[in-house]
Amino acid sequence: MSFLADGILLALEPINLALIIAGVTVGLFIGAMPGLGSVNGVAILLPITFLVPPNSAIIFLAAIYYGAMYGGAISSVTLGIPGASTAVATTFDGRPLALKGQASLALVTAALASFVGGTVATVLFTLFAPVLASTALSFGPPEILR
Repeated sequence: MSFLADGILLALEPINLALIIAGVTVGLFIGAMPGLGSVNGVAILLPITFLVPPNSAIIFLAAIYYGAMYGGAISSVTLGIPGASTAVATTFDGRPLALKGQASLALVTAALASFVGGTVATVLFTLFAPVLASTALSFGPPEILR
């Protein structure tokens, strides 16, 4: 638990908060452009991370990734063109709502769903990481296929 507390304190440092805001903003633009996705955005902006400390760089790249994951919903809802494969399902419900004049409802719903899904996944991963790590370390040569 002390490592988790240290990580939260690290994320709340001013430089890291600024990088989170910048990363999510850039990620939104990247995700909203059809054809560019979260992985492409992270790959394109990777050289920028050489200017900051390693922990801040990881935070910045994660912010770009999460921003781009939601940004795909913008083009899915407004244009009916999913920017990435992860936004295809958003097109099915979001585009018809946009055609009815309720695009803001679709975008807010996508944002809330993205936030809740990311939060639940992060909490579950944090809780089960020790079990997953010990399971992964228990694999040895007999389990490796040749």
